[in-house]
Amino acid sequence: MVRKIRLKEKEAIIQSLKAGVTPKIGIQHIQVGRNNEIKALYKDIERITDGGATFRLIIGDYGSGKTFFLSVIRSIALKKKLVTVNADLSPNRRIHSTSGQARNLYAELMRNLSTLSKPDGNALPSVVERFITLTRNEADQNQAAVSTLIHKKLASLKEMVGGYDFADVVNAYWQGYETGNEELKSNAIRWLRAEYTTKTEARKDLGVRNIISDGVFYDALKLMSLFVRQAGYKGLLINLDEVVNLYKLRHTQARTSNYEQILRILNDCHQGSAEHIGFLLGGTPEFLIDPRKGLFSYEALNSRLAENKFAQRAGVIDYSSPTLHLASLTPEEMFILLKNLRHVFSGGDASKYLVQDEALFAFLEHCGKKIGDAYFRTPRNTIKAFLDLLAVLEQYPEMRWSDLIDEISVEKESPSDTDEIVANHDKGNSKFDDLASFRIWLMHLRS
Repeated sequence: MVRKIRLKEKEAIIQSLKAGVTPKIGIQHIQVGRNNEIKALYKDIERITDGGATFRLIIGDYGSGKTFFLSVIRSIALKKKLVTVNADLSPNRRIHSTSGQARNLYAELMRNLSTLSKPDGNALPSVVERFITLTRNEADQNQAAVSTLIHKKLASLKEMVGGYDFADVVNAYWQGYETGNEELKSNAIRWLRAEYTTKTEARKDLGVRNIISDGVFYDALKLMSLFVRQAGYKGLLINLDEVVNLYKLRHTQARTSNYEQILRILNDCHQGSAEHIGFLLGGTPEFLIDPRKGLFSYEALNSRLAENKFAQRAGVIDYSSPTLHLASLTPEEMFILLKNLRHVFSGGDASKYLVQDEALFAFLEHCGKKIGDAYFRTPRNTIKAFLDLLAVLEQYPEMRWSDLIDEISVEKESPSDTDEIVANHDKGNSKFDDLASFRIWLMHLRS
């Protein structure tokens, strides 16, 4: 069956990948491999919908596809009627802080809050509106006051940190909804997004005593996970990428405080203290295993995140572990990925392919000669180079791909901050064996 690709999806995929970032839409057209990892995370999503909580570290080298993998899982979660939030950690966005960085991270997560009907973010107002609509319909059926029913439905939240104010803010949104007061509705959304920086301003606008601040970052996420359930969704999935920025923190105490917050989240998820919530944290191997600055430097996390010794000895992967090491794409999967990219570039029309399979073989061989097995283990630069090749051929149809291949520059992926992180890669013989096997495979296909 021919896969037709909408122009919007085509442009989003190509432009994003050429810029080295993950497209927000159309990822189903290019996803290849990692079936076991996806199955494991699918089970996590089912656990969230059933009332449980999950925690996973997604570990992979720079350029190995962590962000893309997180986006795939996010799209699956949306289809399973979960609400998703996602954000990249940065110097100004951290899990724990005392100077506003944790509040900044929460605000970014809420701005990126997505549902199946609004997958591009900014869905928080829609979620609140849905809760209000459901509550109003129930109130009409039972001849009850909407405000009374709001507080009744959110009674369980009041037992949690910040729950009273959360319920009052949702009720304030209803008051604005009922009276047509758009400013009051806007203020309620601002509070829920952690955009208030002072308690005085929040009390003046909404009559509440507290705001979502650094100290309640995780507690506020737990409140949101229960609230989206009341709005008719199955739970909340939190995607935190670039967690390596915690590893880059120079101050030991700041780094330790963030690791303690991770430990708290991990313990809650594993001990059943959280409900309908899941955490995915994307980081590099150094962030995990560095004995001086990584998560393993914190003893309590080391013991909880250590690999399954039985699986290690047997040479297999334990996909139930809280730490999921992202398997590299195989050379064969990289070939399939290039075929998918060619299909996307043509808009799903095979008659408009700019190159045939022979060019794909030649391109991959060229990349292998330039950067060795890195072309399929950390494929971001390989993908960018291939799309650049197609772009030139599209604009200059008189040119031949065979004349361009040798001119293509492909570089190995490297960390974004080499001053703070020095990656030590184990270049074992198995990697070169994979590359040699792929070359044999190419020869077999050509013959």
